[in-house]
Amino acid sequence: MTRSEPASSGPGPRHVAIIMDGNGRWALQRGQPRLFGHQAGARRAREIVGACPRLGVKYLTIFAFSTENWKRTQAEVSGLMSLFRRYIVREAKVLDENNVKVRFIGDRVRLDPVLADLMDELELLTAGNTGTTLTVAVNYGGRDEVARATRRLAEDVAAGRLKPADVNEETLPRYLDTHVLPDPDLVIRTSGEARISNFLLWQSAYAEYEFVNTLWPDFTTEMFAGIIGSYGARVRRFGSAGT
Repeated sequence: MTRSEPASSGPGPRHVAIIMDGNGRWALQRGQPRLFGHQAGARRAREIVGACPRLGVKYLTIFAFSTENWKRTQAEVSGLMSLFRRYIVREAKVLDENNVKVRFIGDRVRLDPVLADLMDELELLTAGNTGTTLTVAVNYGGRDEVARATRRLAEDVAAGRLKPADVNEETLPRYLDTHVLPDPDLVIRTSGEARISNFLLWQSAYAEYEFVNTLWPDFTTEMFAGIIGSYGARVRRFGSAGT
């Protein structure tokens, strides 16, 4: 769904999360291999990151590779991992120069050690930046994240560092991959699919959602601006009756 940008009656979203869906279909529509679509999607991601400062988006979280994506063909998975490595090497200097702080979330144990090292290096390089915080979810799944967080919490309880009575909705988020981030205000999914695909399950409990018919490589910064602009007209009650 596309729209022109309306006047906003309230503040815009501080944290936007995006499920970047549709790369493969976009490529197949053009008679190209799926990796061609992922390459186009990476270029689009760069443009969306660049648009965040002028749109007032302080935090951007993008879903790059899920725990379920390992089920794809070996050729596609290998191509994606190679694309991630090339993207980090190529974009590191630009991201740093543009004051972008980069973080990665997800389980890195299964990742290629070279890729994991590049991720560590990019986080270290941009750690002091104060502009947009770009969080990239790689080998990430919401259920997996909650399970890993619960395991660490249980270890602290067993070691006596945390009392069972102190485990509550305030405690668990401290163990999540996103513990240093505010919860997302808005979650966008492209490609016309209306599901959240195991993305930020805990964090998005009160997020607004926007499901867009456009495939990710065709999702322009103008479309992004339109959604950001319309966000201010939404009434967020967080469970209260409101007015």
